[in-house]
This record gives sequence, C-alpha cells and structure tokens, in this order.
Amino acid sequence: MSLVTALPERPRAVLVVSAHWEEPVVTLMSGPRPPMLYDYSGFPPDAYTLQWPAPGAPELAERARALLQKNGFRAALDPERGFDHGTFVPLKLAIPEADIPVLQVSLLEGLDPRQHLALGRALAPLRDDGVFFVGSGSSYHNLRGLLKASSREPSRLFDEWLAQAVEKAPAEREELLVKWADAPAARECHPREEHLLPLHVMAGAGHDDRVTLPYRGEMLGVHASAVQFG
Repeated sequence: MSLVTALPERPRAVLVVSAHWEEPVVTLMSGPRPPMLYDYSGFPPDAYTLQWPAPGAPELAERARALLQKNGFRAALDPERGFDHGTFVPLKLAIPEADIPVLQVSLLEGLDPRQHLALGRALAPLRDDGVFFVGSGSSYHNLRGLLKASSREPSRLFDEWLAQAVEKAPAEREELLVKWADAPAARECHPREEHLLPLHVMAGAGHDDRVTLPYRGEMLGVHASAVQFG
C-alpha cells in the first residue's frame, strides 16, 4: 500500500518542493541516482543509514528549467544534490517502493511569497503530463513551541485562518497567502516562513483546482493541517 494506490493514475514522476533547500535561483535536482542527504544532527545512528533509492528525473528537470526560464525565472540544475529529509522522510512513507522518478525543487532565497506563487504557476504544465506535485513543509513550524501548552492557542488561531484562506476563490486566496504574516499568531507559528512556502508553490500550481483539507488535527501539541489541490 502506498500513496500511488490512492491516485486515479500512477504518476509519471513526483515533483517535491522541500522547505529544506533554498538557493539564489530556482534549482532543480538533476542527477539520475540522487544520494541521501542527512541534513540534520543529534539523532540516533540509525537516522544516518536510512535509504530511499528512488531514481532522479534528469529529463523532467530540463523541462522544468525551460518552463521556469520561459516565465522569467533564473533556473539552474544541480546533478550532485541528494534527497534531503523534506523529501525522503515523507516519500519513504508514502511511496516505500521508491519506484517513481522524483524531481526535487528548491525554494528561492529571500522567501518572497508572491514569487513562490508564481513559481508554482510556471511549473503547473508539468501536471498535465502526469507529474504529481508535493509541497513538503508544515503549516506550523516553531520548534521551540512544540509540546508547549502555551503554543496550542496560537497554533489554533493560525490554523483556522489558514483553513479559511485556502478555501477562498483563487485570487483572494493568493492575496491572503501573500499577506500571510498579517494572520493571527502568524509569526508565533512561523518565526521563519520556509516551511510555509511550499504551500504557496502548490497554490500557484493548483490555482483553479478544488481545495480540500485531508487532515486537520493536532501534532506534538499544536494544530496543523494538510492542504490538497485537485
């Protein structure tokens, strides 16, 4: 059982925007056999032997770069970059077979929300060719706040705002996401916004899609949600 079995058709590839990769220009992982990138510290030894040997997607990376350049983005390929834990942790659970090519895409330094919405729109045509998009971040990311009772109410306030924002009509949704820092308790939940911006890329790519929230609940004592476009 995997994520793939729940989809109407098997994806040709998976595109992942990871919160754990920022570059000056949009950068696409282009190696045919990406290594593992254990971009964390302080965990038990087993955390550094995890494997998820999915193939890369060099041809898809080239096409994605062309789409980005066509839409005014500077874009680069990185043949050496490996799967960071923003990709291999969720996909090891969702696609344990590791048998679908994966293209990982960076965020842009500066973390401008409008740019990341535009990034999603630029990449959106890939979805018509059977590429499944994943935004790997978190609707709550304040590590100091996890497991603290004082964080529960701020996380609820922000989560309620986010749930209402993503269900608005596309133009209003995008303007709200651009101004996300004005939301209730926004900076208490996201002192730095890199974990929220994969959502912006997905919102740009799924601009006209039906929006659902397949998960809303509590995680380590705080409120969090998952958002699905399409």
